[in-house]
Amino acid sequence: MTDDAAATTLDRIRVFPIKSLDGVDVEAAALAPDGGLAPDREFALLDADGDYVNGKNERRIHRVSADVDLGARTVRLAAPHDVDAPDAARYHLDDDRDGIETWLGSFLGYGVSLVSDRDGGYPDDTELPGPTVISTGTLREVASWFDGVTVDSMRRRLRANVELASDEAFFEDRLVAELGERVRFRAGDAELLGVNPCQRCVVPSRDPDTGEEFDDFRARFIRKREATMPDWSGGGRFDHGFRLMVNTVVPSDSAGERLHVGDGVRLLGVEHE
Repeated sequence: MTDDAAATTLDRIRVFPIKSLDGVDVEAAALAPDGGLAPDREFALLDADGDYVNGKNERRIHRVSADVDLGARTVRLAAPHDVDAPDAARYHLDDDRDGIETWLGSFLGYGVSLVSDRDGGYPDDTELPGPTVISTGTLREVASWFDGVTVDSMRRRLRANVELASDEAFFEDRLVAELGERVRFRAGDAELLGVNPCQRCVVPSRDPDTGEEFDDFRARFIRKREATMPDWSGGGRFDHGFRLMVNTVVPSDSAGERLHVGDGVRLLGVEHE
């Protein structure tokens, strides 16, 4: 692997303060004690059975617009595509959880609870809770597979935390090695470990504003993914083609370090788990 192939920069950082709702672009974010990006997935919505209210099991959640002001710690909730939705309103994330729960419960038609965890949040992969990674080139390539899907729409469908500036499609697959191995890489002052290509669910197949599903999304995705797999992809971690984006873990000595847009990103080598 040449130095050119192993290096890029960090082009975008996006956190999702409320799991399953809209993300927020930030210039910098700290690695939380449990390995995620603060305040990524700091909050989550639960139903009466204690299960997540998320895009996997609640299509209507896509129709909720959540405009989060991280400095003020507020969120404006709206549902612009639903004429019968509650009026848009802004709530404080810490001081007005009852209001948030009432608004969302009224929209969804059943009660929800808003829970929080500042140390680690509620990552999608609890065993690999570090920032998820993708490249701009990957977003452009995958968006081109689906008529009418823009790069930004694909970005919102895939919901990565960290976007690398490489124009090379699937650059991030270099952060995945064989089973039993992890790829150590540096981003600014932090070191992270790339582990697994992320197994996708139904969420990317849906319009991020309306929840409308793209017909034949999974089959087309797998067909295109397998046809465009570069030399550095593949291996035992790719047990099927419906994988995209990379899950990471954060070594304990990198907890508290900050990632910044513009940080250099360099691969350091492969190590055994």
